[in-house]
Parts: sequence; C-alpha cells; structure tokens
Amino acid sequence: MYQYAVYLDNISFSYENHMVLKNLSLKAKPGEHIGIVGDSGCGKSTLLKILAGLYRPDCGTAVIAGEHSSEEIRKQVSLVMQNNSLFPMSIRDNITCGHPISEESVWAACQNASLTKWIESLPDGLDTNVGERGNQVSGGQAQRIQIARALCKDAPVILLDEPVSALDQDTGHSVLDALHKLTDGRTVIHVTHHQETLDDSYTIYRMDGGKMCRG
Repeated sequence: MYQYAVYLDNISFSYENHMVLKNLSLKAKPGEHIGIVGDSGCGKSTLLKILAGLYRPDCGTAVIAGEHSSEEIRKQVSLVMQNNSLFPMSIRDNITCGHPISEESVWAACQNASLTKWIESLPDGLDTNVGERGNQVSGGQAQRIQIARALCKDAPVILLDEPVSALDQDTGHSVLDALHKLTDGRTVIHVTHHQETLDDSYTIYRMDGGKMCRG
C-alpha cells in the first residue's frame, strides 16, 4: 500500500443509521490527479473529509501519504474548499495559520497564487484584515488566499472541493491558473459537479449512492 499517496480499501461510513459510503476503494500514486464527479448527496464531501483526516471510516483501511492516524494525515494534506474558509484575521495570518513561515516564502506563495498586485495595492498589505468569514474580500481573492495557504504548507496531497464553482468565469480562470501551480507534481483529489473543470491530467471517477466507479 505504501506505493500509493492515497490508499482507501473497502471503507464505509455512516451518519447515525444512514450509510453514506459503502465498501469504497480508491488508490492514487504520488503525483496522480484524480477527479471525482457526482450529484449532490452522493458522498463526495464525506469522502473528502475522510481523505483530510477529519473523519475516520467506520470500517476499512485509510492510509494517506503513508499515515494512518487522523492527526498525522492532517499534516500531509492541504484542502481548498468551495466556500470561504478564511479566519477573521489578516491575510498573512490566513496564509501562515500561525506557523513560522518566512516573509520570502509568504510572498512567493502570494506570487504563485496571483495575489501580489492586489496585496501591494492595500494600505496595510499583508496585514489587512479579511473580516468575519472573509467578508472584506471577494470570492476570487478568498480562493487565492486559500491557495497561497496550501502553497506555504507544501503538503504532498492536495484536496479540492469545487474550488471555482461559485466564481464568475474570468475570476474562475485566474483561480484555475493558481491551482495549476499548486497541484503541479502533487497528488490531487478534486471533487466537483462540473467535469469540464478537470483537464486531461485527471483520471475520472463517478460517485453514486456512496459507491464509486471509473467515469
């Protein structure tokens, strides 16, 4: 199993008495890109939370980047969500999450996430507060801050949850450009309703009723 960056074998997961995932398996080698498509309620978000170490499956085996425990798995993954998952703190704090990251590394991440020009135009620069739930920044800016955070973490596994679905077309393109820089050379699991957002580098799986098959 250790040849895989993502190794899920025969996992199941239930909320109370409702089974969401049933005997599901997924394997991804280092650097492989996997796209998972399916309708709302099919189990995609639950699967992503298991991959992120936020949930543990009821049964089966889950090994991410060689780690079994939830705490260690969380160190090996970066998650970019559809909704605005920013903290009511500065841009800098949202990128570093309190970790000792050099100014040079923060600005390099901002450059790769297409944030530099905007941040330099702000009176307080990196120390600008994003507001409660990020309400002082646009949706595209919030997504790029999440991408800069993931770039700074430099995790081997990237998890994407509909990262451009709530954005307009022009903003979506700029976020996709930043995502390409984030995902290059890393293992990626991208869940989406919109298969057209996945390029030819992705192997496509379809989820339905808590099960998964090649798309």
